[in-house]
Amino acid sequence: MTTERVNPPELSPPTGFSHAVVASGSRVVFLAGQTALDTDGKIIGNTLPEQFGTALGNLLTALRAAGGTPADLARVTVYATDVAAYRTHAPQLGRIWRETAGRDYPAMAVVQVVRLWDERALVELDGFAVLP
Repeated sequence: MTTERVNPPELSPPTGFSHAVVASGSRVVFLAGQTALDTDGKIIGNTLPEQFGTALGNLLTALRAAGGTPADLARVTVYATDVAAYRTHAPQLGRIWRETAGRDYPAMAVVQVVRLWDERALVELDGFAVLP
């Protein structure tokens, strides 16, 4: 797969995301929403950063099982139950992202939701990747 991250100078400089990702390859992997579920189906972590790290790890586990790597991610949507808390924790969440997934940022969006499927979940991530 080849990817080109596009960040036009006419737009605000991106921090922790790319404005656009042009991806070409032969396989598209659609990744279901992942929360901070452990292998027993229980939400772990009481804070947004704890849950974000687990949810991201779960998303990347699914991606790796499909044959991909974090660099193959083309799009990720983050669903947060509290965007103000997400913004407050943004520096820590960015560090978690970089340590877990690297610096090849996909196109991203953060959306506030009233609640997630599991009412203890504070964050959910889904997305898609393009593989060679």
